[in-house]
Amino acid sequence: MADIYLWILIILLFILSFIGLVFPILPSSLLIWLGFFVYHFKINSTELGWLFWTMMIVFTVVLFLADIIANRHFVKRFGGSKLGENIAAISVIIGSFFPPFGILIVPFIAVVIVELFQARSIHEATRAATGSLIGFLGGTVAKIIIQLMMIIWFFIAMIF
Repeated sequence: MADIYLWILIILLFILSFIGLVFPILPSSLLIWLGFFVYHFKINSTELGWLFWTMMIVFTVVLFLADIIANRHFVKRFGGSKLGENIAAISVIIGSFFPPFGILIVPFIAVVIVELFQARSIHEATRAATGSLIGFLGGTVAKIIIQLMMIIWFFIAMIF
């Protein structure tokens, strides 16, 4: 009976990790790891081997970098400066502390301001900032895929 409650907890943690993609105040990767730990420490400590844990570390690093890499890439692709790319990466981190829309608004405004300070036109500045928004969306899609891969790998590791 206790295992049923633990499985409900694990599934809830996995679901909350996806909600965390929309509301960054919920730490998505931490919630997934908590699900793994509940299973490992409370249900079965032998099924998840070293390969599983190693790959989960790799996936977690990629999860952390997804927003930053996507944001920088799309700011550059939409004509942003190198400084605009760097500010976009930093402002994604800062924006995540102001949920739910800070992760969208802070990078957008920061890139516009930086590009305007570099004597770019308002059109060029907003175009680069639009790249920041597209980067966020691209990063979110990447994180959804990575989180799904982590959870699927978890269930495969349990079964085989």
